[in-house]
This record gives sequence, C-alpha cells and structure tokens, in this order.
Amino acid sequence: MTLRVAVQMDPLESINIVGDSSFALMLSAQTRGFEVLHYDVGDLTLDASNRLVANARPVRVQAVEGDHFSAGAVRRIDLGRDVDVVLMRQDPPFDMGYVTATHLLERIETETLVVNNPRSVRNAPEKVMVLDYREFMPPTLVTRSVDEVRAFQREHGAVVIKPIHGNGGKAIFRIAPEGDNLSALFEVFNQTWPEPHMVQPFLPEVAEGDKRIVLVDGEVTGAINRKPGEGEFRSNLAVGGSAEATALSPREEEICAAMGPRLKELGLIFVGIDVIGGKWLTEINVTSPTGIVAIDRFNGTDTPGRIWDAIEARLGR
Repeated sequence: MTLRVAVQMDPLESINIVGDSSFALMLSAQTRGFEVLHYDVGDLTLDASNRLVANARPVRVQAVEGDHFSAGAVRRIDLGRDVDVVLMRQDPPFDMGYVTATHLLERIETETLVVNNPRSVRNAPEKVMVLDYREFMPPTLVTRSVDEVRAFQREHGAVVIKPIHGNGGKAIFRIAPEGDNLSALFEVFNQTWPEPHMVQPFLPEVAEGDKRIVLVDGEVTGAINRKPGEGEFRSNLAVGGSAEATALSPREEEICAAMGPRLKELGLIFVGIDVIGGKWLTEINVTSPTGIVAIDRFNGTDTPGRIWDAIEARLGR
C-alpha cells in the first residue's frame, strides 16, 4: 500500500550517499512506491489555526553520486493531514532547536506516525537514556566538577570525557592517568556546554573496535564493528573509523534482550546501540541512528526494508 512520507532532515545536497542511512531509507521507500517529500526542520510552522505545516519538496532519489536526487516545486503541507509518516532524521546537535522540533511533532501524534517517537527521543538522549542500563555500562560519572573527575581518575586511571549531548565522536578526549591537562580541558568543557559532561574509564578494548548494533522495533537486525583509524582511539566512521563484519557476543545479546521491549514500547523503531569489548554498553542512539548501509553491505540484509516493515505494521497496513 502506498504511503506518503515526509523526511525531516538536513539538506539533501550535503549528504554522502555512500553510507547515509536516511538516504537508504528514502531509496527503500521509493522502491516500495511510497511518495517521498523532504523538508528542513527550519521550515516547520505551527500556524494560527494550530496546524503543523512545513514547506516541503517531493523528491526522487537514485544511487548516483553527484546526481543523487531531483526535487519538485516547494509546497506547503499539513503534517497531520497530508502525510502518513514523518521520519525525524536531522542530525544533532541535540539542542533547544531539536527539543522544540520534538514538541511540535508531538502535536500530530494522533494523526501521523512520527519515527522515532518525538516524545521518546526528547526524553532519551543518547548518553542519558543509557544510564538506565548501568549494569551493562563501565563506571560512569556525569558532572561539571573537576574535583569529582579527579577523584574518579584516581580510582580508574585514564579517562574519557565526552559532551553529554555530543554526536559522531566529536569532542571526545582521553586524559592520561597523570591528568596533567585535566583542569584546562574541563574549563573549556564548562565554558562550551552548560550541561554536565560524561566521564568514563578509558577502555583499552576500544582498539579492537566499537560495535554498532541496530535494533528495529526492539529486535536486533544486524551489527558492524567499527575500528579506530591510525593514531585514533575514536572508532566512529565519521572520524575515520573503518567497519568490519561481526557477530554478537552472549553479553551483547543479553543487553539487547534487556532493552528491546522497552524500545518498542516507547516507539523507538530505529535504534543503534554502541558496545565496546563485547560487554560495555556506552550509548543508545535514537535521534538519527546510522550504520545500516555498512551492516547490509557485510550481511546481505535489508535493514531499511525491515524498518519500513515495522512502520507499516505500526500503521496496520
């Protein structure tokens, strides 16, 4: 059955189609005969009659670098009445603009399916929701206090400091056991971000990779192992990491089984979790998860198709 799909994401001109998960979802939707429209989050308007509208363009996509899409004329659409599904896929930062977009999209939840559920996305930022599963995490501190970090470091040695609403491996720092530059770095963090920061022991196992596991409606659909590039400890593909095929460890299967039912209940249809060393859960990615293109390339699977199957099931189609 044909669906009308509005994709809220960054400009199509700027994406790298080789590994872009949003593009893969659009391509899959088009293959199924769905109508696909694109709009930027900045084009959302809650009008005077309390209708959520956007200036959107109908698009056709194709897997041709440099010529990967064509777009029709801009038209004003009512996101509650004119489409069946909204894919909320713009990249973080998870700032007040992002939060406000979730509030606006929440207003159409009785009319249109928003993926992922905007209320759950707002309440489950990557490095906060994961704290509900501390039994699977390395020791973790969330603080703005350099004294707390020093005490933590005395116990655990080298640590990693991350912005709590960061993404894509950006601004993640490793501090050696001596902590010589800890005070200066923490001053920069506190001046740059008003929220507390996440601190964890440095896990040497990261040299062997950081596994991205994708769950669709609470069920595992595949995984890749992302290995750091030369001279790096960060394994994110966005900062030069490389991907390889992998399988889940018993511990990773336990982690997925523990969180899968809750993800489904919260309407978090497309989720990526990160696990280091086969046992340490570090993030739950719900805003704009990635990795499905590499997973399908290694495994011969169709993760976008699985996501659309889950969406259609939610719609009763």
